[in-house]
Amino acid sequence: MTCPYLEYRSEGDGRSFETARAYCSAAGRFVQPMRADLCNDRYDLSHAECEIYLNHESEESDRNGDER
Repeated sequence: MTCPYLEYRSEGDGRSFETARAYCSAAGRFVQPMRADLCNDRYDLSHAECEIYLNHESEESDRNGDER
C-alpha cells in the first residue's frame, strides 16, 4: 500500500513539468524522489514511518475524536 497522500502532478507552485512529480497533499508540497520512494513503500521502506504521514494521521484522529 502506498501513502494515501501521495499524488503525481505535472503542474504546481506556478510551474509545469514534462514529467509528473511526487506531491504530498498532507504537506502541500512537492517531495524529492527519495521521499517518494518512502511514499511508494519502495526498497523495504514504509510510508507508515514518515513523520509527515504520522503527523497528519494524528491530526485527523484528533479532529475526528478518535480514541488512541
